[in-house]
Amino acid sequence: MHPRSKTVASLLLCFSPCFVPWPCCSQALEKPDAPTAKSDPSINDLKVISAQAPYQYITGKQRFEWAAIETFGPESLLVGTVSAGISTARDHPAEYGPHWDGFAKRYGMRLTGVATSNTLEAGLGALWGEDPRYVRNPLLPFKKRLGNVFRYSFMARNRNGQPMPAYARYIAIPGNNFLSNTWRVSSDATTAAALRRTGYGIAGEICSNAWNEFWPDLKRRFLNR
Repeated sequence: MHPRSKTVASLLLCFSPCFVPWPCCSQALEKPDAPTAKSDPSINDLKVISAQAPYQYITGKQRFEWAAIETFGPESLLVGTVSAGISTARDHPAEYGPHWDGFAKRYGMRLTGVATSNTLEAGLGALWGEDPRYVRNPLLPFKKRLGNVFRYSFMARNRNGQPMPAYARYIAIPGNNFLSNTWRVSSDATTAAALRRTGYGIAGEICSNAWNEFWPDLKRRFLNR
């Protein structure tokens, strides 16, 4: 072999490792995984959806589950206990009496009304594509989040995820209260009493939405969850 060719071959042999893609080099060049953003805990809630999550229309099964948890969930049962307790202490309506039997009747009466209202809202809403779930928006300033609470007390999302009047809720809350006049005791089966219960129902919707909006933040702050 020509001496010059030998020299070139020797140089190539010496420097050839520099051109080999060693595993350690390729691993060093790999970019680290980006940190995973914390998800909004309300995304997987049967009662609440996140304003930041891609909208997915509520299914028939989810409607049934929504109505069930709104009626028999721990929050609803606790509110029912407090409501029946206050009414028993006030002995209203008087026909039930201020005792445990009266408490049970008042609790059962409230539960049947809530079940009727939630069933009406979930069922009627399916006819025109009204989503009964609350839309939580934790990225808004505090005042705007309060506005969001009131907005989605009277609004809902349609099939495309756009805001619409909550027509099913407008029917369900007063409809249930007037319908229940047919099985309530006479002193509590008046038009005035039904209108009063309707007002309580609207106030309850607002309070429930406020809880859904702010409780996850309070839980993370004070309970570290």
